[in-house]
Amino acid sequence: QVQLAESGGGSVQAGGSLRLSCAVSGYRTSSVCMGWFRQAPGKQREGVAVIYKGSGRTVYADSIKGRFTISQDNAKNTVSLQMNSLKPEDTAMYYCAANWAPAQIYCSLGYSFKNWGQGTQVTVSS
Repeated sequence: QVQLAESGGGSVQAGGSLRLSCAVSGYRTSSVCMGWFRQAPGKQREGVAVIYKGSGRTVYADSIKGRFTISQDNAKNTVSLQMNSLKPEDTAMYYCAANWAPAQIYCSLGYSFKNWGQGTQVTVSS
């Protein structure tokens, strides 16, 4: 059974940093696409960043490029999102997601994820 558990959300002023972590359990393969998504009130959920476990290949949304970094720790089975230079428009509930993917080319922001964490709130004040 796949389980995901996020941690690390909170409140910060604009320009600050936060680091989100997600413990991913239940996979016995490196053919896994993992990612971070966010949803602000009244808005659709959007993809932030994804990483392919087997290769470490990453894909980022244009809105956060250069500010956020997704990474993985295979020994700890975690995927993290380092968020720097935060802006008020980054305020949202952030969700970790994971799903089996046959190859890194399938691991994108539009990939269909079936496994989700409970979410962690990030609030950026101006």
